[in-house]
Formats: sequence, structure tokens, C-alpha cells
Amino acid sequence: MSSVERHALVWLNDAGWSAAIAAARPEHQAALGQWQREDWPAVARRLDADAAPDEVCLGLPLPPDAHGTKVRIALRACATHIARTSDAIELKSALPAAGAWREHLATLCDEAPGLRVFGSLAMQALTGLRYVSPASDIDVLFRPASSQQLSEVVTRLVRNVEHLPLDGEIVFPGGAAVSWKEWRIATTHPAKVMVKELRTVRLADAASLLATLEEQ
Repeated sequence: MSSVERHALVWLNDAGWSAAIAAARPEHQAALGQWQREDWPAVARRLDADAAPDEVCLGLPLPPDAHGTKVRIALRACATHIARTSDAIELKSALPAAGAWREHLATLCDEAPGLRVFGSLAMQALTGLRYVSPASDIDVLFRPASSQQLSEVVTRLVRNVEHLPLDGEIVFPGGAAVSWKEWRIATTHPAKVMVKELRTVRLADAASLLATLEEQ
């Protein structure tokens, strides 16, 4: 189960929620109970250094409170406590939760149909709770199949930044993820980029990541 990628959605079974609630800080137990009742997912995150081979590390981001404070509850779950998993939701599925962004996001979905979304907009779409604020980013996720497709999608993201607070990651084969904004800068002014993976964070040059696409 440790192969569950970052940003994947993970639903726990009743035994999993019981274990999570028992291990949680008292101030987090009510929120975990709500997630269990509503059958909402947690989100896969980078593995802790001491995670067991059969464990998945999860984050459960709560909506901002009245003061704008964001709380993210860190969880772990063993394989037997996971009911199901799925990829991050498609951006088009989040459009009903997008508010004033909806029209521009619908256009972006037409231009780049493979986009998915994580973060505040995704959680608002999944739960119906209020996560999105005027200060929120739209965190998109894209898995290019070729270097040409990668270039085309980054161009479309850049074109839409004027209208939308776009952020997020490109995910290369094997799960290596790079900020698309950092990627754009590095390909214009060659430099190493920060790569986030399930177990590590490292620096890599753009050519080595492009090579993983050419091999497909």
C-alpha cells in the first residue's frame, strides 16, 4: 500500500477510523468522527521516515476557522484499514464548487482536459465544507504523456494565470512531482528543480525528467 501516490484520495474503513480516532489528539477527534460519518477521504502525503512497509501516511485538512487558521491532521493507516483509493479528482468535477472561478476554469478544462485538482478547491468539492477563500490557490495536477503535451499544458496554464490563481504540480512517470511554475522558469533559464516524491524531496535537472517522458 505504500505505493499510493501523493494527493491520492484514501477512504478508511470503520476499523481504520477507530484506530485513527484512538490515536488522535482530543481536539481532533470530533473532526475525524465527522469524516467517518460522512465517508469523506483523507489525502495521501509523503511517507514519514519511520513508516512501516504496509502503512500509508495521510493528511486530513480541515476547513479554515473563523480566523483563517488551517489545521491539517496527520494520520497513518495500515493496508487492512483502507477501504478504497482513487486519484485526485478531475478539475471538471470540481467546477460546481468553483464559484467566481467557474467560467474560466471550464475554459481551462476544455483546453487541458487531463487536469486534476487538489488542495482547497478539491476539498470543498468533496465535502461541501467551505475551504476556498479569495486568498486560495487552485492547485492543479497534471501527468504529461509526452514532452510536447507537457509544453502545451504549461503554455495553457500560463495563459490562464491572468484570470485564475493557478498553482500545483506536474507529475512525471514514477511519481516525481515538480511545481509547474518552477518548471517553467527552469526550462527558460536552465536550473535544477525541486522534485517531491513519495519518500524523498530532491533536486533534479529538467533533462532527466524529460527523459522519463521520452522513454514512454
